[in-house]
Amino acid sequence: MNSDISFPSQRENRFYQGMAATFVANALQAVNFLGDRFLRQSHHALSDIEDLYRHSMDSAFSVTEAFLVTGAPHASAYYPRDFAWFYPDVLDPETIMDAQDAVRRARLLEKSVRLLLEAVRADVVTTTIVPAGRGRYLGVNYFSRPSDTLLGILAGLKQMIGADERASSYLAMSQCAHAGRLLLAEYGVDLKRAILQLASELEPFDTDGTRYLLCDAGGPRSAATDTRAERRRFVTNACVYTTFVWGVQLGIVDENELKRLLGRDFAQYKRDLLRLFGKDGYIRHSLDGPAGAPVSLVALDFVSVHRGFWNMNDASERALFAATTDLIIAEPRFRIPSTFHFLVSADNPRNKMIHKIAAPAYQGRSSWPTFNVEFADRMLDFDEASGSDTYRACAQGILKDIRTATEVHGGYQELISEQGLKYRTWAYKGAVAHSWFPRFLSVWRRAYGTPLLQWDDGR
Repeated sequence: MNSDISFPSQRENRFYQGMAATFVANALQAVNFLGDRFLRQSHHALSDIEDLYRHSMDSAFSVTEAFLVTGAPHASAYYPRDFAWFYPDVLDPETIMDAQDAVRRARLLEKSVRLLLEAVRADVVTTTIVPAGRGRYLGVNYFSRPSDTLLGILAGLKQMIGADERASSYLAMSQCAHAGRLLLAEYGVDLKRAILQLASELEPFDTDGTRYLLCDAGGPRSAATDTRAERRRFVTNACVYTTFVWGVQLGIVDENELKRLLGRDFAQYKRDLLRLFGKDGYIRHSLDGPAGAPVSLVALDFVSVHRGFWNMNDASERALFAATTDLIIAEPRFRIPSTFHFLVSADNPRNKMIHKIAAPAYQGRSSWPTFNVEFADRMLDFDEASGSDTYRACAQGILKDIRTATEVHGGYQELISEQGLKYRTWAYKGAVAHSWFPRFLSVWRRAYGTPLLQWDDGR
């Protein structure tokens, strides 16, 4: 493979949505899950973390892939939010093995983001895009309309555009940054339209004599762990706030334009969200539910996304983060015994029929290693902002246990059961989340001060 990138010319892609598209998408996804259930082969010959990483990167960034995918049973569908939640460090030079790996990553990232931008231009802003033949894609929302699809697309663009700001001798990085700037110029108008539409969809929520703005006051909207089907969730509204902020940072939309739509500036908008969800002294997962013990009202996905909602600049914000974090750390039901693997929640949320068949603990009583990595990263954010070492040891413990699980299970897991085993249900045979692995290495370097793995090429 050449050391530089030649981005392919744009081909005609068509996007569909509606009842017929949803029916076809569901059928295709059923085939995906059945194929994974009966055909997936488990290879666990490797145990060394470096060998596992090399194998994972060869799988995640294969030149044969049309899109960046996780390696999970549903990997043949495309989830725009993943670029914000799970792939923020694809182009971290310290996670790239060599020049060939850099080219593969940059090329696949560009192809992925371009496809998602084409969907936005076609006014198909959904949680999931399912391929349905050459150049044909189905947009479908399995449970509710998205709150973080645009956030994911902006995260992909931000990563591309910032690729040449990190110290690296890889030519692919500067080329990817140039491609990102071209994409932003080409699709900026379409993104602006979509962001303004999202802002216009916010709904008033009145309580205690104050009017707040929520994206999900009247009905659920999806975000990470989206199948909870709950309204008034912290994470969905934090995602929307971050979308607006990133839209302004990228020059897509003017802050005053958003301010007029929202009736308040960003600082007030954020203070309102913290006041509403943090009125009890910790961040409540959702306002839509019965009262209960504090530990039953919080969830690990409150950590939001990398450089997203939490910036820790304000003392009151740090206090809310610390209080929520301390609840999770202190509650045994949040943790796989004898480890620093934290589960999504202390109590299993409501289950739909599909969860009882396919993934009964997917949204609650299981550990998502990627959420744990973000938890560790937010802990380090807190320590850095407060000038302390309050959570560094815990962050290191999280990463150390993820490394152990990766070596034991033969790859970076998408999910770990509440017993600390591979997550296995009828439809999940234990997915290996190849493309989430670089983020783990990036946060490891931050937590320990030295990289877990080192390569000589390009640094």
